This record gives sequence, structure tokens and C-alpha cells, in this order.
Amino acid sequence: MHKPTVADAHLRKVRSFVRRPGRATNAQRRALTDLWPRFGVDAPQAPLDLTALFGRAAPRVLDIGFGDGEALVTTAVNFPDIDCLGVEVHEPGIGHLLLLLEKAGATNVRVIARDAAEVLPQLLPSASFAAVNLFFPDPWPKKRHHKRRLVQPAFVADLARVLVPGGLLHVATDWADYARHTLEVLAASPDFTSCDASELGAEPLAFRPPTKFERRGRRLGHEVVDLFYRLLPAVPSESSASPARSMNQNSPMPGSATAVVKR
Repeated sequence: MHKPTVADAHLRKVRSFVRRPGRATNAQRRALTDLWPRFGVDAPQAPLDLTALFGRAAPRVLDIGFGDGEALVTTAVNFPDIDCLGVEVHEPGIGHLLLLLEKAGATNVRVIARDAAEVLPQLLPSASFAAVNLFFPDPWPKKRHHKRRLVQPAFVADLARVLVPGGLLHVATDWADYARHTLEVLAASPDFTSCDASELGAEPLAFRPPTKFERRGRRLGHEVVDLFYRLLPAVPSESSASPARSMNQNSPMPGSATAVVKR
């Protein structure tokens, strides 16, 4: 399991997360030791060979900050023809995901325990993912912390590089200000154009199971917003990408599937 080195620590001076050590259960700690060799990626300082990593060529989803992994494993089990690469830094969440993957018998998930803002430029080859999921990122609500928000112009440019043309970017948040922030950053990007949830139909790549953070947000009375974008062709049009049009919390999510995690 990758442990950040001193050199890693200097790659980015502004972190989009806070490490929360010491909360893993005994079972999670066992999973981090015993199951990591099966699902984990001890990433080198070079682009990964994703076909070799998964043992096949298939559409791939990059899941950034998967939390406790419930949504990720539900997606993986319901869509076995899609390969999922999860990136997370919170070790208890990684351990929980590993336990769920073992219980579900999933074989189409790999995990990187490292900051996504380092993984994207250093480890992921260009045009290698059909979709990127960014579900309920840390909202950093205080204005002085907005610079820590993961959705920034440079990060969006990295997402554009790893997506295939026409690839899907799906951002979900229960913080209205973070939704506005995302709209502004993506509207300024020459690489993406918005799309409505109704345009996606039952596309598996657009599927989002409920998450722990979503349930907590709804209990607090927060509106959950899903924003969808497509990567434009290599030569973008002169017009700028328009803001995402669908912000209706009651809109049906694309796709349907059976949850594999009891809630």
C-alpha cells in the first residue's frame, strides 16, 4: 500500500483533504493487509498499464474519493463489464471497500491509496477512462479554504486528459455553493460541455447509487445536485461550454441497479 513520501508531500502544497488516521476497525486493518495485494495498486512513478492491471480491455470508470466504497462496489457488481479504479486517501474507507469487494466477489475494481491530484498527472495515461465520478467531494465551505476545493481549472484539465473523447464527468454534491463553484469552473473550461440527466437514459456509466454522504446531506436538509459533462473532441468549438442544466434533486438518476450493501 502506497505511503506518501517526503517527496510526495512537496508535490502539492495545497491539499484538498485532511487525513483522519486511527479510526480503522480491526476488520478494516486486516483488509488493508490481507486484501490489498488482490485489489490494491502500489503505483510506480510512471503511467499505469491499465489493460494489464485489470487483465482485459473494457470501459473504465475513475472514482475519485469513494468514501466508504458502498457506491463503488454497488456499481462494480451491477456492471461487471465495466472496470473501476477507485482513488481514496482515507484508510478506514479503503479497508471498508476491500471487505465489501471480498464479500461481493467483485473482480473489476482496483484501488489506489493516494491523492487524486497526484494520481491524475503522474499515473494515469491519456484517454484511458470512459467516465470520471466525483461524488460528494469535501466542500471546504469557509471562503478562506476554497482554494482547497478539488474542482479547480488545473484539476479539470487533468480530467480532460484522462477521459476519452465524449467521456462523461459526473459531479455530485449536497452543498449549493460547491455546485455553483463547479458550474463556474466547468463553464470556463474549453474541454467540456454540459449534458442533462435526461439525455443519458439508462447509460451504465452515468449510474450513481446512494452514498453515506448523500443520506447525511438529505437528513440535514441539503439539496443533492448531480452535474453531468461530456468531453469535447480534441479540437473544441469556439463557443464555451455552457453551465450544466440539470440541478433538480427529484430528477431520476440514469440507470437502475440492485444495491449490494444493506443500508
